[in-house]
Amino acid sequence: MELKHIDISSLSVSSANMRGGKKVPDLTNILPSVRARGVLVPLIVRENGNPDSYEIVAGNRRYHAALAVAEESGSIDPLPCAVMAAGDDAAALEASLIENIARLDPDEMTRHETFTRLVRDRRSVEDISLTFGLTALQVKRTLALGNLLPRIRNLYRAGTIDAVTVRHLTLATKAQQREWLALLDSESDHAPLGQNLKAWLMGGAATSTSVALFDLAGYPGEIVSDLFGEDSYFACASDFWAAQMAAVEERADAYREAGWQEVKVMGRGEYFHTWEHERCQKTKGGRVYVAISHRGEVTFHEGYITGKEARKREAGENLPKPVRPEVSAPVQNYIDLHRHAAVRASLLSQPAMALRLMLAHVIVGSPLWRVDVERQRANSDVIAESVEASASEATFDAKRREILALLGFDADTPTVTGGYAGDPGLPGLFNHLMGLPDETVMSVIAIIMGGTLMAGSAMVELLGALLKVDMASVWQADDALLDSIRDKEVIGAIVAEVAGDGVAAANAGESVKVQRQIARDCLAGTNGRAKVESWVPRWMAFPPATYTNRGGVGSAERWERIAALLETGSQSDVEDRRPFARAA
Repeated sequence: MELKHIDISSLSVSSANMRGGKKVPDLTNILPSVRARGVLVPLIVRENGNPDSYEIVAGNRRYHAALAVAEESGSIDPLPCAVMAAGDDAAALEASLIENIARLDPDEMTRHETFTRLVRDRRSVEDISLTFGLTALQVKRTLALGNLLPRIRNLYRAGTIDAVTVRHLTLATKAQQREWLALLDSESDHAPLGQNLKAWLMGGAATSTSVALFDLAGYPGEIVSDLFGEDSYFACASDFWAAQMAAVEERADAYREAGWQEVKVMGRGEYFHTWEHERCQKTKGGRVYVAISHRGEVTFHEGYITGKEARKREAGENLPKPVRPEVSAPVQNYIDLHRHAAVRASLLSQPAMALRLMLAHVIVGSPLWRVDVERQRANSDVIAESVEASASEATFDAKRREILALLGFDADTPTVTGGYAGDPGLPGLFNHLMGLPDETVMSVIAIIMGGTLMAGSAMVELLGALLKVDMASVWQADDALLDSIRDKEVIGAIVAEVAGDGVAAANAGESVKVQRQIARDCLAGTNGRAKVESWVPRWMAFPPATYTNRGGVGSAERWERIAALLETGSQSDVEDRRPFARAA
């Protein structure tokens, strides 16, 4: 880039500027500085058709502040500018977004609109992720907002619906989105939100006859209606799917006969993302994509090829006032994952309890039921490595591998749930399990239950108490936890626990960093301090507690909600409830 001073009359805001709308931006916090010192940080500009005209790619607020000062004083010195190469809209858009992210993270809908424009300018997901320091999954999730109806996007932008809800809505068909909006507008009905929305989308209710591609008059299965006969549903899911998939194949054959070179029937629940595809005529090789939702809805997307194929063609190739919580999000994540790992490892020794827990999931459901597994998503690589290296995780992993071998699964399969790929599918696995003794089957259930037990949930708290999980026997403090603690009151209380009240009082005025090192020395027995064994922070113990009265500790809040359950008989001897003991 070339640095130069340019007269303000030669500047205009580029259409590639991310915040370059017609509305004048808020100048409250920048105008006084520009009045006093002028524009100090160069604007990013590029030539606009001729050498004496430039458009602003990044620096919209500085430009408008300079205009305001020029109107007040009658003139202003030429503005410092970094002149970039002309003609590359994608590079200009990236420069605008990068600068604005550095100043203030834009709302996700604005980021989506910008990323979409970059994709249209032939930037790949990988290019975008590298440019903005995001993972490819984060970029894809942002781009997926394009699947939403405009009204849902506006609701999300306004903060009316939360991120979890909108994430699930990106997986919904347009018909499902319209149905959800109708529920949201209804005074008598309730629109599912958050994790409950996922169950609603995945077919938690009976399948409506309105989604059928086939003629209901010839349907051999049973159809049930409500009391008023206004709505009807398929009584048997398997009968419906057999008829629906036959109709899908019939429609696919019709497309082929009409001259479409390829009709791609996507897997059930697999979503068609428009941002990953480009329009292409039938005569030029465009194909039909058939998307089938878990609720039975079928959508035919005519005339598309993948973005990768399009790029190959172009290249000539073939086709209330918040209260600061006691712990930060990374610390809470660390706590939840370690305690979750400890609970599910302990669960291995109580198969009878695992059976009852499984039955509870079957009857009531949970955010992780329906073939979902707990992915133990960590806020950072450091936390992930800490959990992976823990004794609890090692115990669980060893048993998981044993069960994989027992069932004949691939040894590298990450979970027992969803890990079977044998022939003939479900009947083959069932037949295999029928030949196993009860004790072995119970061990399989314990592993499956551990894999589908939700981290950071109230069930972890209850199970930890019932199983009498001793965190000190499976966990020890590490840098992943200590380095994440930045609260002075909390670190002071921890120093008191491991070094004594006298040491804590003597160092109360020291920085968090100094006090953290004192705690680290006590736990490691270094720098002349006696080593403290079996220390567990209050948040991670079973039952958990807090160091302050400020709240914001997820484990303690969940325990407070369910602690009374142990006073009503839940603490009874688990051995008295063995499922096969009474039968024997």
